[in-house]
Amino acid sequence: MKISKKKYSELIKNIGTTLQKARENAIRAINIELVKANWEIGRHIVEFEQNGKEKADYGSALLTSLAKDLKIKYGKGFSKSNIYLCRLFYIKYPKFQTVSGKLSWSHYSELLTISDDLARSFYEKQIVKENWSFRELKRQIDSALFQRLALSKDKKGVWALAEKGHELNAARDVIKDPYVFEFLELPKDKLMKERGLEKRLVDNLQSFLLELGKGFSFVARQFKITVDNEHNFIDLVFYHRILKCFILIDLKTRKVKHQDIGQMNLYLNYFKEEESTEGDNEPIGIIIAADKHEFLVKYATGGISNKIFISKYQLYLPDQKMLEQKVKEIIESE
Repeated sequence: MKISKKKYSELIKNIGTTLQKARENAIRAINIELVKANWEIGRHIVEFEQNGKEKADYGSALLTSLAKDLKIKYGKGFSKSNIYLCRLFYIKYPKFQTVSGKLSWSHYSELLTISDDLARSFYEKQIVKENWSFRELKRQIDSALFQRLALSKDKKGVWALAEKGHELNAARDVIKDPYVFEFLELPKDKLMKERGLEKRLVDNLQSFLLELGKGFSFVARQFKITVDNEHNFIDLVFYHRILKCFILIDLKTRKVKHQDIGQMNLYLNYFKEEESTEGDNEPIGIIIAADKHEFLVKYATGGISNKIFISKYQLYLPDQKMLEQKVKEIIESE
């Protein structure tokens, strides 16, 4: 009997899919057991402490003894830092029902380095919402994502951010200020033209999309529009799958000027008339500049019905302590 090459290829594909799913399920099951085991280890340590007087802080004799004896008896994986994390894991999550089966132990190990409970809660929600890998989580923590988003909200908004994660309901929700482009690995004092910055961002599109946030789909670079026989080029065009609208980004490696805002207004009006289709919401314009003057932005955008936002960018990770203090002031305000 002659075997159909097409059917045989489908057979190979189906077997491969089955194997891949089985492996993923096995990894997931192992991860759940590892997370549960580490939680139980933490519980045993804390309960032991409660019957004694010594608290197992990082430098305690108890942790030193446990690390030494467990390593001898059970092998690798019992460093003092790992045992300390297990103890901290139980303290921060005293009810195992609150532990998510969607997060790996690597995720929790990184989350436990965050002392602020609100920030930790936010990142935990975002891991599930945006399916962050451990590497992506670490980058977002290092870039102070929670604090950057929180600074644009009031006290109630900060609490909602921690309890529900970052929800995208309006144009304002997709904006960050500042944007952090540390992944470009450019010196702080490097002078770069706008086209050069644009190229570097596109070359690092995966990292750029992570910084922009959930829902962004890349459409085009240097998108040409022609009005009155004059050609204009929009630096970057995205489509937002959740807000269902185009997002136009203009890059400025200097302080933003009022002419830049007028130009973005032109781009948005053009897109509303020529590019948006039935079902699309109004486009959003973001000017990402090296600097901005708040009063100029206020006066230049006043009276404009289009959604135009101006944010700064920086080429280095922000000062987390300074941002944490600002968020604390929002939370403690009346």
